[in-house]
Amino acid sequence: MTPQKFRTPMTDLFGIDHPLICGGMMWLANADYVAAVARAGGIGFITPRSFPTPEDFRAELRRAHDLADGKPFGVNLYISARPEANELLQVFLDISIAEGVKFVETAGFSPKAFLPKIKDAGITVVHKCTTLRHAQSAERAGVDAIIILGAEAGGHPGMDMIGTMVQGAIVPSQLGVPVALAGGMGTGRQLMACLALGADAMVLATRMVVAQEIWAHEGYKRRLTELGPDGTKIIMSIFGDNSRVIDNASAAAVLALEARGVTDFEAYRPHVGGGLQREAYEDGDWNKGTMSIGQSVAFADRIEPVETIIDGIMAEAAAVGDRLARLTV
Repeated sequence: MTPQKFRTPMTDLFGIDHPLICGGMMWLANADYVAAVARAGGIGFITPRSFPTPEDFRAELRRAHDLADGKPFGVNLYISARPEANELLQVFLDISIAEGVKFVETAGFSPKAFLPKIKDAGITVVHKCTTLRHAQSAERAGVDAIIILGAEAGGHPGMDMIGTMVQGAIVPSQLGVPVALAGGMGTGRQLMACLALGADAMVLATRMVVAQEIWAHEGYKRRLTELGPDGTKIIMSIFGDNSRVIDNASAAAVLALEARGVTDFEAYRPHVGGGLQREAYEDGDWNKGTMSIGQSVAFADRIEPVETIIDGIMAEAAAVGDRLARLTV
């Protein structure tokens, strides 16, 4: 592991060596991955909905504890707008508490209803959101840190589509908790930009999908290494729920439906179902399913271990620091 080069409020909060957060990724963020991130000096978050049953999730947490060599990792809790969809979150949270999880990444809708139980268990909470107003609301509710997404992010970057550089120049100065920037991130140059903007960490997701520890099919990973920043599409805008995904046949089918003004979700289900995405990860057929991919796919240019990716980012950040020092008069 690269020795620590930067100490920020976020590295102190999580007890990590590098200001690098690897956000939860549906289907992909398992024990092998988050433990590799932990050993490399960052923090990653297991996605409990990726496992068949709550007990499978519990077993994965125990595996992560065994693999992480005592380094910190966390759990991602995605909060839905539908109360019935959140019933299982209480189960995941109970399991996380029982298994000694110390860090939770919340995303989606407000975590307010879950915070008393989380905080009573002594768990640190970082909330992922897409606007300053939502970040301020989460801070008032009691979260310990914020991840702010820019428009470049894979998955759900919000409807306002504010770029990461603009988010970074606005949000950290308006909050009293540590802030991490997400969306299109994947290099040491960007890490230095995050710190210069006043943020305390950088968030990686798409950049890490090509890591060797990610279980997805090598054929899918190879496809990602071929893509540039134009290799994504925004879909589902017709439902007020922008989703940035890989540019493939499924995305094209969804965009065709949107162009026709179709608002019956059932017409979209054959293209956007989560099961189809998992199949693509399993068999490598990247042309089916709407897999979340951000513009940082441009930096995912080779398949290599997590530690190599993180070490490379930190080495580049140090080189940028040296360059800035030479430019100073």
